[in-house]
Amino acid sequence: MSVRFTAKARRGMIALTCAAGMAVSVVGCGGGGDDGKKPQTSAPASKSSGSNASPQEGQSEDPLADLKGPGGLLLQITSARRDSGGFVTVNGSLKNEGGSTAVIPSNLSGNETEIIKNGSSLGGATLIDPKGKKRYYVLRDTDGRPLTTTGLPALKSGEVLPVFMQFPSPPASTSQVEFQLPGFPAAPLQISG
Repeated sequence: MSVRFTAKARRGMIALTCAAGMAVSVVGCGGGGDDGKKPQTSAPASKSSGSNASPQEGQSEDPLADLKGPGGLLLQITSARRDSGGFVTVNGSLKNEGGSTAVIPSNLSGNETEIIKNGSSLGGATLIDPKGKKRYYVLRDTDGRPLTTTGLPALKSGEVLPVFMQFPSPPASTSQVEFQLPGFPAAPLQISG
């Protein structure tokens, strides 16, 4: 066999292996069976274009934290829920309380190259477990995209954008964590679930 044929066959095997791995990942991430039950809570989808916001599951009337950031931005955290899949989902909303259009600061995406290359996001958020002395970063999918709201648009005055962030779950014994996002003050959060 020629070197050229061998290299072409090797590339084909690598592509086949990657495709099989991705198929297994997609199947493994499935939601399981349908038990016929509807979700207990849900919210309407975001009307803002360009945002990949998640439904606000478990949203409460009183926010867990109000964080004032740069340019009149207000981050209201409405829930921090531990899911059975081994992660914590933080839901909330980002509101422009300023008098003019607010451009979302790039530092909210964090400084990791893998996350920055996927566009504007809340990928710079972290949860701190003071008891276990650990820092939890926003999770990423198999393509390196952060599991958080992405494609953050500039917000007009008074505009509200629903947001979410997913983190690895601290141990079940940890229910109190500190939420941090660049440019915003830190806030204690109580994890439910």
